[in-house]
Amino acid sequence: MIAGAIFDLDGTILDSMPIWENAAEMFLNRIGVAAEPGLSKTMFAMTLAEGAEYLREKYNLDMDAAAIQAGIVETITDFYARQVRLKEGAVQCLAAFKQAGIKITAATSSARELVEKALARLEALGYFSRIFTCTEVGAGKDKPDIFLAAAEYMGTPPERTWVFEDALHAIETAKRAGFRAVGVFDYSSKDHWQRIKEVSDVWLCRLDADVLQKIACAGALRRREKE
Repeated sequence: MIAGAIFDLDGTILDSMPIWENAAEMFLNRIGVAAEPGLSKTMFAMTLAEGAEYLREKYNLDMDAAAIQAGIVETITDFYARQVRLKEGAVQCLAAFKQAGIKITAATSSARELVEKALARLEALGYFSRIFTCTEVGAGKDKPDIFLAAAEYMGTPPERTWVFEDALHAIETAKRAGFRAVGVFDYSSKDHWQRIKEVSDVWLCRLDADVLQKIACAGALRRREKE
């Protein structure tokens, strides 16, 4: 029996992962500069400050690194405020949980102001009783703190709380902490999809209104395997 659900936002509820991969390129386009092919891969392992300095030097920008960093942040903020969309089936899934009386929270690595503005604009904020952020909890999703905090808030034990995630490392963290996990496909995690399917209790190519039925079927299968 499912008592509570914890939904990741970026890549699971919000179709937002492209902005994190392409923010620098979008910033350059806004100021009229053509980005080099493969810029996102080049900057993947850089911090925001390192990336800003790289852009300043690489493109000989007449801006200091702080201004470039602010410009990238503004690009991301604008995307969440005006452009980001819900992933297909997200509303139907959340509505099904709400109708069933299941408690719902969100656990995100993004800043609260970004996701709250996006969810409010998309009329999805009201589905969540509370949003937890890694920054406020004080740990990333390589540690279970954010999932444990959400479950404690809902008053649901981990073994009856399902975590919906698109990122392999977050799914593995949730599983190690005793949660059930639903792996949700996102293009940004395609290279890990096979492993995600192996680790997750349930895996979905997309969210939909039948998620609860799929979870129930997975639970029945586990019970039969133990008999």
